[in-house]
Amino acid sequence: MGKSGQDLNVQDLGDQDLGDQDRSRPPRPVGRWLTLAAAVAAGVIAVLVTILAPAGKAQAQGAVRSIHNDWQIRCDTPPGAQGEQCALIQSVTADDRPNIGLTVIILKTADKKTRLMRVIAPPGVLLPSGLGLKIDNAEVGRAGFVRCVPNGCVAEVIMDDNLIGKLRTGQSATFIIFQTPEEGIGFPISLKGFGEGFDKLP
Repeated sequence: MGKSGQDLNVQDLGDQDLGDQDRSRPPRPVGRWLTLAAAVAAGVIAVLVTILAPAGKAQAQGAVRSIHNDWQIRCDTPPGAQGEQCALIQSVTADDRPNIGLTVIILKTADKKTRLMRVIAPPGVLLPSGLGLKIDNAEVGRAGFVRCVPNGCVAEVIMDDNLIGKLRTGQSATFIIFQTPEEGIGFPISLKGFGEGFDKLP
């Protein structure tokens, strides 16, 4: 995928200095990406998703609090947390590869001031190619992964009003990963019920 016309500044909020090499990377659209350390420090849910190795799928954990068409609000109390935390979640598989799954998680930080999107991609992704996003076949942009574990890779983005508006009004979104530079795999995500679920997210 190419890049969208508008670039947003990449922002690293972690403890490690970016250094000249990281600062030289071109900014990526979609939103402002966080390091995992910054996300945890901001009170992000860390236990709502467990990545399962055999099928390469990400399975959402926590109790289902409500269903909004193709989205679910799930809640859980992470170890050490003072209260319950909730997220808006949808898990899908690729159209042509039912054994490869992807999970999209929408949540708010503990102070309720920041909206985050976390995407759990299957193992074997080509990291330099990043994660692509289209909404109703219109390219939104591409962003990088912040961390990988043996069973998958995680991308996180701060959602601005522009991205939230596109998700509210769109019909479908497609997240694109690459297993080789030439081979992109699209994961269709229904946006039906997104706006309703987002408004009810605690």
